[in-house]
Amino acid sequence: MTVDATSAGAILFRDTRGRREYLLLKSRPGDWEFPKGGVEGREELQQTAIREVKEEAGIKEFRLIDGFRDEYDYVFQANGQTIHKTVHLFIAESFEASAELSTEHRDLQWRDYEQAVNTITQDGPRDIFEDAHRFLDENGY
Repeated sequence: MTVDATSAGAILFRDTRGRREYLLLKSRPGDWEFPKGGVEGREELQQTAIREVKEEAGIKEFRLIDGFRDEYDYVFQANGQTIHKTVHLFIAESFEASAELSTEHRDLQWRDYEQAVNTITQDGPRDIFEDAHRFLDENGY
């Protein structure tokens, strides 16, 4: 039997002297990813994304950018069960210069586009990241 799970998170960016940088977190298994996590209770996807940015990156001053949401999914095994997880990603602009490493991750880095696209380890998040970067360019961010 397969169990469905839903997560949400955000591709977080900041402006550093006119250059856009993105926050990447290194998970315990070693993948570089964005702040994301499971939906709790009756949370809307955007509420989950906001909570996860605060919890996993320690960033409180940010805003979700309207007009972008994408998703990817994957299957994995946990505790003898097959889990089908769908992850919804939004874009968020950070108004803070730094982030804090949570206990859920091993490292964090702010990267420019080229560095970030070459650091993200999974195809689904990388494809969405490329679309998000284009979206930001096209919308004047």
